[in-house]
Amino acid sequence: MFGIFDKIEEFFKEFLLGGIQANLESMFLDINDKVGAIATDVGKTPMGWNGQVFSFIKSINDSVIIPIAGLIITAVLCIELINMVMQKNNMHDTDTFDFFKYIIKMWIAVWLVSHAFEFSMAVFDVAQHMVNKAGVINTSATVSGNQIVAMIDSLKDKGLGELVMILFETSLIKVAIQVISIVIMLVVYGRMFEIYIYSSVSAIPFATMGNKEWGQIGTNYIKGLFAIGLQGLFLMVCLGIYAVLVKTIKITDIHTSTFTILGYAVLLGLMMLKSGTLAKSVLNAH
Repeated sequence: MFGIFDKIEEFFKEFLLGGIQANLESMFLDINDKVGAIATDVGKTPMGWNGQVFSFIKSINDSVIIPIAGLIITAVLCIELINMVMQKNNMHDTDTFDFFKYIIKMWIAVWLVSHAFEFSMAVFDVAQHMVNKAGVINTSATVSGNQIVAMIDSLKDKGLGELVMILFETSLIKVAIQVISIVIMLVVYGRMFEIYIYSSVSAIPFATMGNKEWGQIGTNYIKGLFAIGLQGLFLMVCLGIYAVLVKTIKITDIHTSTFTILGYAVLLGLMMLKSGTLAKSVLNAH
């Protein structure tokens, strides 16, 4: 009779230990795969991330934004011409070289507007080069399966009640880490969406750079453009720091290990959410 109860207890123990092991593998192994996939996405250019979206954004720029930018640059150049004439006492003191400078300025302004989209893409090509150079950062937060098995073996002497609590604890932490993984994924995808939207209207702020007063619009836009590119490097640094921290976890006590991995995942999510703000603050972009 007592042997039957022992068999039942052993069955429930095996069931609980199997659930705990599945939760630990999800926390320590699945998150590593997601971090690696995110690191790959961060290193892609806008064209490499999704070619169809890139083509759509380029067509928007060519068919919608360029004509609007043409109107803006026409207004800006007219204002510049009026200011140049009025500053020279209604052309009484006008130097011929001033018109030559105006023509050069006009040509440069038109060239910038017509190549604004290519310039924006060049910024992200440079950003991708920085991210690829940062590829030396090890973004693999590897915890071996043997370590997890050893942790499970240490739980075999626990009672059923304690195993139920550990299963409940690891299940909650597993769900929390999965939520954080979704947040991290949204940060990376949101950055790509921001790149596409930001680049699609590049011709408009570039059209304002020919005027001293309006030129601040174009200057702030360029700062923001470089800030989004720099954000990619910051994301890679965050992933690298997370990987190093995970490797330093001592896989001994299950409670300490699981809550430590949760803390590191929360920190990773928070820092990735702040990466855009940090990049803009570095470049003083608004």
